[in-house]
Amino acid sequence: MTSHVIRPLTPETFPAWLALAKKHNGVWGGCYCSYFHDDTEQTVKDEHDRATFKQRLVAEGVAHAALVFDGDDAIAWCEYGSPVELPNIYHRKQYDAGETKPAPWRITCFFVDRDHRRSGAAREALDGALELIAQAGGGEVVSFPNELAPGKKTSSSFLHNGTRTMFEKAGFTFERHIGKSKTVMRKTVLPAHG
Repeated sequence: MTSHVIRPLTPETFPAWLALAKKHNGVWGGCYCSYFHDDTEQTVKDEHDRATFKQRLVAEGVAHAALVFDGDDAIAWCEYGSPVELPNIYHRKQYDAGETKPAPWRITCFFVDRDHRRSGAAREALDGALELIAQAGGGEVVSFPNELAPGKKTSSSFLHNGTRTMFEKAGFTFERHIGKSKTVMRKTVLPAHG
């Protein structure tokens, strides 16, 4: 039984998110989970360091993530949002060329504290994101997890968007491949009751 709690990324939870990112030197080479975002009317990416850019998006309400908390510490996250919030996906031209019905939600990024990897925290974050999407009205969700070659070892730090297997276990359906190892997977999330 887990003692972890899922909380949304908000101005109140941002300090815990930032502490996790800083512990890992900004994550993915200093990205601070900003790669998939673009400028907004109020905030231009190149006018701020990545941490400040992300903080401004959170304050504007256009950066979403499910955070996995162990006590007061964030130990993992799953970034999700609309295609308008998260337009910069890998292999976008290939994805767009094969997309017949764009989903209102997409999941673009995971991160798990190095001290909690291979513990199921990424799956907790995914389930948390799906629950937050349900609370926001539900709808189709698309994501782009990696498909691992059988028998090939891959560092978990490389899997910024999880694995096909994890998404299949969460009820996503495989649609197609894009790029060398990315997949397009989709799931319909029903609205939360009440």
